[in-house]
Amino acid sequence: MPERLAEMLLDLWTPLIILWITLPPCIYMAPMNQSQVLMSGSPLELNSLGEEQRILNRSKRGWVWNQMFVLEEFSGPEPILVGRLHTDLDPGSKKIKYILSGDGAGTIFQINDVTGDIHAIKRLDREEKAEYTLTAQAVDWETSKPLEPPSEFIIKVQDINDNAPEFLNGPYHATVPEMSILGTSVTNVTATDADDPVYGNSAKLVYSILEGQPYFSIEPETAIIKTALPNMDREAKEEYLVVIQAKDMGGHSGGLSGTTTLTVTLTDVNDNPPKFAQSLYHFSVPEDVVLGTAIGRVKANDQDIGENAQSSYDIIDGDGTALFEITSDAQAQDGIIRLRKPLDFETKKSYTLKVEAANIHIDPRFSGRGPFKDTATVKIVVEDADEPPVFSSPTYLLEVHENAALNSVIGQVTARDPDITSSPIRFSIDRHTDLERQFNINADDGKITLATPLDRELSVWHNITIIATEIRNHSQISRVPVAIKVLDVNDNAPEFASEYEAFLCENGKPGQVIQTVSAMDKDDPKNGHYFLYSLLPEMVNNPNFTIKKNEDNSLSILAKHNGFNRQKQEVYLLPIIISDSGNPPLSSTSTLTIRVCGCSNDGVVQSCNVEAYVLPIGLSMGALIAILACIILLLVIVVLFVTLRRHKNEPLIIKDDEDVRENIIRYDDEGGGEEDTEAFDIATLQNPDGINGFLPRWGLPIQWREERNPIQTCLFSRSRILRSLLFIFFHKDTKINCITQWTT
Repeated sequence: MPERLAEMLLDLWTPLIILWITLPPCIYMAPMNQSQVLMSGSPLELNSLGEEQRILNRSKRGWVWNQMFVLEEFSGPEPILVGRLHTDLDPGSKKIKYILSGDGAGTIFQINDVTGDIHAIKRLDREEKAEYTLTAQAVDWETSKPLEPPSEFIIKVQDINDNAPEFLNGPYHATVPEMSILGTSVTNVTATDADDPVYGNSAKLVYSILEGQPYFSIEPETAIIKTALPNMDREAKEEYLVVIQAKDMGGHSGGLSGTTTLTVTLTDVNDNPPKFAQSLYHFSVPEDVVLGTAIGRVKANDQDIGENAQSSYDIIDGDGTALFEITSDAQAQDGIIRLRKPLDFETKKSYTLKVEAANIHIDPRFSGRGPFKDTATVKIVVEDADEPPVFSSPTYLLEVHENAALNSVIGQVTARDPDITSSPIRFSIDRHTDLERQFNINADDGKITLATPLDRELSVWHNITIIATEIRNHSQISRVPVAIKVLDVNDNAPEFASEYEAFLCENGKPGQVIQTVSAMDKDDPKNGHYFLYSLLPEMVNNPNFTIKKNEDNSLSILAKHNGFNRQKQEVYLLPIIISDSGNPPLSSTSTLTIRVCGCSNDGVVQSCNVEAYVLPIGLSMGALIAILACIILLLVIVVLFVTLRRHKNEPLIIKDDEDVRENIIRYDDEGGGEEDTEAFDIATLQNPDGINGFLPRWGLPIQWREERNPIQTCLFSRSRILRSLLFIFFHKDTKINCITQWTT
């Protein structure tokens, strides 16, 4: 602590001594209670501030400076004197009063209103507030009237080195690739100092490494950390702790310092090749193992990590390269050997493979360290297992003619037991594939025979499955598909491809093609179909028609003459013989129906019926339908007219023997009294047919009772209900009670 105080005093006195030497001779300095005096001729002005307070006078007027200085963090038994205010108007009679206002006036700074002395009554911290703006004024002691205008001045807090450097973002973490060259930049750090960077060296920082050498170095001023050793190996040491110091005062003795830590991690590069843990691997596998099964794993270790440690595995040599394969497991970083093709203990009992592991991602900077791959030998021993029978062929194709005799042998399958013990084999047919039981098999020798007749036209292919079972071990079963193709024989005669019906125009010309027909044959000869057409022997000299064979294996029927008349003969039947080219050839007779029709001039068939002859020429079917509709409409009108006339002439008198019943309908509409007699004509009511001839004649007499509100009472038969309703409609102004009579 004494060393620090002496250093502070030295920094404070040095600029004051230089200032004292350089001042002009006209200005003198006189010590005055270690305070600063601010004087002026007329207005109040501020004088300069120094550590040793002085009064600075000029010949005519006071200071022109307007600021004072006070040292921060000063703590003494008495308030510290900052400076003094003085005016030329003060003769020393104590009639002038000094007033101080502004930042901290009365709380931090106090003024002696008589002498003008300004004291700091609290401890100041420049880092909290660096300067204060105050206003001073001289007033009359008695009247408090201003003697001069107020003057503004500043009190600046002078800095001392009381804050140590701080690393605000620490601790730090950084990475650098391993095997980096000397001087590779790692990172940079920054410290801050709260002291004044302008005044002195309190905020001038110098960086150094306290711990972490000789691996890293730091730039003293920029704080850039670099590698101090080349080729640092991550596999040897991955993480380093570096302690960094920042010291103010330019690093001189007595300066304050702060420290932080930097953790440097070396990142991996591919500088190590893979290495198999052992040079020879042994595996054993049963001969009946399923294809694709993992037989074993091999692993090449790599000291690198991540993608730098990834390796690919390959089989580069050996006698089992066709039977085995190796794949890479990206998670476990090992190679998996799998079976690629079936094994046979009786054929070969062991295999030797040479596998290689090579890095996938190679860094060319380290290619000189050697090949980044390694090899190992793998020996695989095949173990014997009880295997199922093996057929001589994976599939069988048999052919049989469709006319083959029953129980005839159509083919044979063979199988053997591959084991050394060689168990006998029994054969059978999987009946799920032969539901109709068309085939049988000899259980001992595997000969397949025909059980039911075949028909190629129904089914060309039959697919069955043959089962081979070991007699000594029934669990050892094998299956093989057998495809049986039914060969064709000429057992179907040809016939017309469809039901043909030809139309012959009456106005046709001789030699005109009436119809072209084709034939079909259900058989399938090797060289294709070839048909022969001919007429029946008795029809060879047919006077009406002839036939012509076409190149496309079809037949055309031609007319020999014209002048056919459907009135004489409407239909002609032409039998045709169709023969194939099989061995022996088969034939059939098909009959073609030819109709004689009426045609237009351009040969379009219009009608093939004889009745059409009596119709006018040019009358279409649409016209016939229209005529028929008109006739039906006229008939309907006549029927309706007759019905209405009959309904009008029905008798109006009810027979005495009819069952008469009453249905009283009361209408409560009130009548108009005597006015009702003027609302209708009595004569008209007695003769309803007189009302425009519309109302029908009543069947019964109507009796009237004339009252104030007359009521009409009527009797109607059941057939007259409609007339009653019409009567009520036309005489709705009258209150009516109607008694309707009808017969059951």
